[in-house]
Amino acid sequence: MNHPQNFSRRDFLRTSATLALGVGALAAAPPARAALFGPRWPVTVRDAHLKATGDSNCWSAMQALGVDGLEVQVDENLVCPALQHPDRKYSLATEDDLKRLRDDFAKYNGKITAFCMANRLDERLEQEVEWTRKLAKAAEQLKVTAIRIDLVPHNVGIGEYPQFAIKACKQLCDALAGTAVRLGIENHGRLTNYPIVLDRIFNGVNSPKLGLTLDVANLYWFGHPLDEICGIVEKFASRVFHTHCKSIAYPEEKRNIRRAFGWEYAKYAAPLYEGDLDYARVVQILRKAGYEGDLCLENECLGRFPKEQHLEVLKKEVAFLKKLAK
Repeated sequence: MNHPQNFSRRDFLRTSATLALGVGALAAAPPARAALFGPRWPVTVRDAHLKATGDSNCWSAMQALGVDGLEVQVDENLVCPALQHPDRKYSLATEDDLKRLRDDFAKYNGKITAFCMANRLDERLEQEVEWTRKLAKAAEQLKVTAIRIDLVPHNVGIGEYPQFAIKACKQLCDALAGTAVRLGIENHGRLTNYPIVLDRIFNGVNSPKLGLTLDVANLYWFGHPLDEICGIVEKFASRVFHTHCKSIAYPEEKRNIRRAFGWEYAKYAAPLYEGDLDYARVVQILRKAGYEGDLCLENECLGRFPKEQHLEVLKKEVAFLKKLAK
């Protein structure tokens, strides 16, 4: 989200698994962790947050945060502007560029879990389709299977935009032909935080290539009552390809009422470990749905903290997500 946007361990699961194994477990080797809980999801961060570490080298910044990898922003020229480095620029435009990026991620034990596009579909659809085609080809070579997109009206009226979005997303999905890449619409802004609008778009496009970049806090930002958030997550969980994880801490009397979208967001945006959203429950829902992506940190509350605390806030959020990703 680019605009004015607890935690029980798995004791129950561990206990249930132990009881199910019974006496036989005493004689047999314990099953692999993945067999009981599923694989550990990578915990990542949007590359735009690397600069908050104060480090001009994206790789040491990534290591300072303790993340497994990054969501990487890509512009129309296939440049990665937020991957800052004192000696080089990163791009996906040529084979040499791809090799350099692949090699450097491997060198620093990181991975790209998603690319991020900032779309303006209703202003330049033909250009956006070609951009998507080129990015999907690069993503395929780097074994990145998710691209975050957004559906925000710029020139088309809100009432007409869902039908336009169906047309546009069909063309974007066609541009992925021959790749394993999928598109995750971020529920971002006024339209795509309405479940009925997401349903209309998903049903209209009717492609397994189109899913969701789930931003739970955007649902809360939009005005959905806290008690309704996990129900919406359950509704769309099977379509989630990627995530943005952030939170909000509203006053108690405002949590379970319908609020105006964006109500006091700058004031109440909060770190994951202080917010109202039950990410343990969200993770449980996604695991049940077979989600295989990442937990990607997005932070829109750093402005509430002194600059010297920014790194520690982000590190605490990463640690929070790693506990849930186990």
